Amino acid sequence: MEASIALSRIGLAGLAVMGQNLALNIAEKGFPISVYNRTASKVDETIQRAHNEGPFPLSGHYSPRDFVLSIQRPRSVIILVKAGAPVDQTISALSEHMEAGDCIIDGGNEWYQNTERRIHEVKERGILYLGMGVSGGEEGARYGPSLMPGGSFEAYNNIKDILQKVAAQVEDGPCVTYIGEGGSGNFVKMVHNGIEYGDMQLISEAYDVLKNVGGLSNAELAEIFAEWNRGELESFLIEITSDIFRVKDEHGEGELVDKILDKTGMKGTGKWTVQQAAELSVAAPTIAASLDCRYLSGLKEERESAAEALKEAGLKEEVVAVKSGIDKKRLIDDVRQALYASKICSYAQGMNLLRAKSNEKGWNLNLGELARIWKGGCIIRAVFLDRIKKAYQRNPNLASLVVDPEFAREMVQRQAAWRRVVGLAISAGISTPGMCASLAYFDTYRRARLPANLVQAQRDLFGAHTYERIDRPGSFHTEWTKLARKSNAGVGAFN
Repeated sequence: MEASIALSRIGLAGLAVMGQNLALNIAEKGFPISVYNRTASKVDETIQRAHNEGPFPLSGHYSPRDFVLSIQRPRSVIILVKAGAPVDQTISALSEHMEAGDCIIDGGNEWYQNTERRIHEVKERGILYLGMGVSGGEEGARYGPSLMPGGSFEAYNNIKDILQKVAAQVEDGPCVTYIGEGGSGNFVKMVHNGIEYGDMQLISEAYDVLKNVGGLSNAELAEIFAEWNRGELESFLIEITSDIFRVKDEHGEGELVDKILDKTGMKGTGKWTVQQAAELSVAAPTIAASLDCRYLSGLKEERESAAEALKEAGLKEEVVAVKSGIDKKRLIDDVRQALYASKICSYAQGMNLLRAKSNEKGWNLNLGELARIWKGGCIIRAVFLDRIKKAYQRNPNLASLVVDPEFAREMVQRQAAWRRVVGLAISAGISTPGMCASLAYFDTYRRARLPANLVQAQRDLFGAHTYERIDRPGSFHTEWTKLARKSNAGVGAFN
């Protein structure tokens, strides 16, 4: 019988940068780890890094069998490969050598239904499964990510001690928690990414207004974002934005940011978030606006042609006219407030989407705890997540962040500045779809009565879809056209 003392505590397969970094993070925390990759050179590279950065307790393996057998039972194996078919191939290669009670943890950005399918597929062999969202990029993986594991609770308990040590640490604990059953971990990571899309869009709009209406230089922008990062907007994305404005272009004059082509890439999680919102009838206009902007940014050639065509048609630049009377200091403060209020709406939309899915699937998601594990390690980490956590602790059934007493007060205090920024941008011809979407969301949600009564009347007229009344119960249908013609002919309408 082989001595179990030499066996690794956990395994990791898939050694691209994220996989290597997570493996080194685990080893550095003192957990012996086995690593495997289909390309042998990646295994060598990881062993070399473990030696150089350590020495850390990491061993490399060159076949699925050797890799699996080097891990103590019940075995836990993390896979970090490209979502989709590569995950299925890796599962099939590894599970051949695994036994009942062993567990596979997929750490990729996977569509949640794929995880639910795999849970059932491996269950037949008694293998447990976790779909685990990992956020924080390469840095996070190496020094402390935010982890969102969903699926088998037993499997989570087997590696809880490792995940809690490896995750980012904040003052109220490690940035990991058991999310829930099924594909909930992947779903939560997907929505996290949707919120991230919204955040990045809103920041880019703040930049656009400050630069083009306020006439601020990159040096001034770097200072402003650094200052914002010391206040209520303190977050990873604000911090890195300040850094971006400081980087000089090594191939020419000025700063690098001005030389970057304005076409945004995407991996798909933002699109999935918007599709899921539509499926669940949850309004997520800020996240949807950020997705639309990425699509429009991709049409660089069309936008250049449009600029020319509309100029020839007589369109004048409005920015110049607006710019002349600008009070810079006031504008900077207004934009800060508009950005904060817009962000609250974006996070409210993400949280409501999570709650709707949780209700549909019976996942029992703890929204306050999700806000807590996003406070460190992940891309949307921000100080105000602590306030979101507290809002859900105060009221777990909170309908929307917008109506939490603290956030409601802040929205009301900031709405004048928010409206000024959006109005200014519109009159200057600068698009702020994210801020506009957030403001429209706020203004629609806070109104006790909307013009939807007219839409219902139209639906009933052309499709006999019926309507309800505000003063009596039941469904009603009216012969609108007939009655309208009658009253037009001078005869009083009657029922």
